[in-house]
Amino acid sequence: MYPLRRFCQCHIPSSLGVILRTTDKIVWANEFEPIELTCLIESISTNNPRIEWKKIKNGVPSYVYFQNKIAGDLENRAQLREPANILIFNATRSDTAEYRCEVAAIDDQRDFDEILISLAVRVKPVVPRCSVPEAVTVGTSTELRCLENEGFPAPQYRWFHNNEELPQDPKNSAKFANSSYSINPDTGGLKFRRVRKEDAGEYYCQAKNDAGHAQCPTQIMEVCE
Repeated sequence: MYPLRRFCQCHIPSSLGVILRTTDKIVWANEFEPIELTCLIESISTNNPRIEWKKIKNGVPSYVYFQNKIAGDLENRAQLREPANILIFNATRSDTAEYRCEVAAIDDQRDFDEILISLAVRVKPVVPRCSVPEAVTVGTSTELRCLENEGFPAPQYRWFHNNEELPQDPKNSAKFANSSYSINPDTGGLKFRRVRKEDAGEYYCQAKNDAGHAQCPTQIMEVCE
């Protein structure tokens, strides 16, 4: 007969180490509005772990939370929330960067974990600079220009003629089907291959992104025979 085997029922700890997770690794926020970066401790045995946050911009790290207090350019603009989240009271465009949450737990078998979060702060466009010729001749070509360089992400541009938005493709509208214009929504250019008498009137441009929009003052373009 074979001897009976004895099996050892060893205790396997429920937590083998500190484990972090986040609700969003890519976060968008609007400028001057609050945003919370989540660093959730899913598993840990250490009672008082060391929590640090670092901001990484252009490859250079700097402290955001160090030795139990907010540091760097977020000082007086953020706070640590349980368990290890960072709440920014009013995000600014300078906060666009990567943020790394680090937790060290000396009593855990796996005594360190980190989470990397990318934050992008949307910036509302400012009033764009518009260039509209005062007078052009029928049958000639001309271009109206619109430029805004503060908004983030880069805005899309729309043009309005006599307070009516010009369709992206004039051929899709019976009213503008005979017009020769083309709009580049990325650069803000409004080009006419052959100006018509009907193209005379008031023009303004609007720059728009997910954070908001702005438009330039109305300008008048005359069309001469």
